[in-house]
Amino acid sequence: MNTPTALGIDEARDRLRELTVIDVRTPGEYAGGHLPGALNVPLDRLQQALPDIRHASARGDVLIVCASGARSENACRVLADNHVTAATLSGGTTAWAAGGNELRRESASGATWGMERQVRLTAGILVLLGLLLGLLVHPAFQLVSAGVAGGLVFSALTNTCGMAALLAKLPHNRPRADELATTLAALRSR
Repeated sequence: MNTPTALGIDEARDRLRELTVIDVRTPGEYAGGHLPGALNVPLDRLQQALPDIRHASARGDVLIVCASGARSENACRVLADNHVTAATLSGGTTAWAAGGNELRRESASGATWGMERQVRLTAGILVLLGLLLGLLVHPAFQLVSAGVAGGLVFSALTNTCGMAALLAKLPHNRPRADELATTLAALRSR
């Protein structure tokens, strides 16, 4: 598997008006701060949006964005496997904001945490629960904590996160049907 093309922050900022920017984070993360003009197509909805992304890519360059660049790299690989060329933003929205660039925020963003924070909370709860149940009920429950630790190591080595994929399926992390339909219509009109 080859590494997707990456645009640096300065190049992306200079070309922002000519790019179709697709943010592959969850709707809550997107609402918390996204690049100006970015459209939200969560990573797990990429296949559904593929025809419209292909249409947009035929009219101009596509930039895929996430918080750090990991999910956007995965999205670029999925798109490449489907013959759609796209670039990823180096460092994601985190690097974009750190460079002093504007992030647009949606008014209802306060309720949903970013995916990394959701993963840290869930992993922490599972580790503590495994340790507590191991002390109070049966030592075998400590395997829950060991399993989470193993998952975190695997996540770091592969730059993937199964827990994030599961958490993304929770209702508060899913786009409403009308939001996705609006986004897909916007892609078709590009």
